[in-house]
Amino acid sequence: MGAFGTLLRRELAVYLWSITGWVVLAAVAFLIGLSFVDLLVAVQQAPLPMHVTEVFYQTPYFWMILLLSGPVITMRLFAQEKAAGTYETLMTSPVRDGTVVLAKFTAAMVFYLIVWLPLLGSVVLIRSWTGEARALEWPVLASTYLGIALLGLLFVSMGCFASALTRSQTVAAMVTGLLGVSLFLLGFAVPTGGTEAPWWARVLGLFTLVEHMRDFTRGIVDLRPVVLYGSLSGAFLYLTMRVVESRHWK
Repeated sequence: MGAFGTLLRRELAVYLWSITGWVVLAAVAFLIGLSFVDLLVAVQQAPLPMHVTEVFYQTPYFWMILLLSGPVITMRLFAQEKAAGTYETLMTSPVRDGTVVLAKFTAAMVFYLIVWLPLLGSVVLIRSWTGEARALEWPVLASTYLGIALLGLLFVSMGCFASALTRSQTVAAMVTGLLGVSLFLLGFAVPTGGTEAPWWARVLGLFTLVEHMRDFTRGIVDLRPVVLYGSLSGAFLYLTMRVVESRHWK
């Protein structure tokens, strides 16, 4: 834990003491605030027909945060080290490559979860101000955050991989964003039909994050998305390791 803890603190400090980190926090808080105002107006006009988290899931603010936060948070992980000329120094230090990758990934995930904390505050405020019982149901809120965390695992691991491929933070962000948007759009492109759908549609349907997130915001926890996102995250971290280790082959 010594080397890992040191690297983890170093990476977290970069997020918490950099302008980019605070810009991300401010932007997410602003978008959640806009959603909070819309929800508050809606609650005052009529009782909520569904859980607050499910309403928030249907807003563009939710998907803007989800699809944009990952690329912005992860774009600097390896690309900045390469551009600044500190990459070789870091990777030739007496620390295993896997420790470096895991520390950077963990720091990005911790910051990603911090970014989503204003959502909890908004839900608590709506429950307090309106007395709406559906505004705060802890099991539903917990499953919603589980879904957000699982998607974060996937997007952050994709971002680690993209950042390891290039020395340009812009390119890393674009690659991660493209992968995330592609998964998002997949949910609208796959034909429905249940068991009567073509086999390829059923396979692609396993990757529809829109449907998965809808279930999580309703308080439904299905183990299939948990296994899927965990496996994909592991695969991208493995690929990141291979990219990092490739410098030994040159």
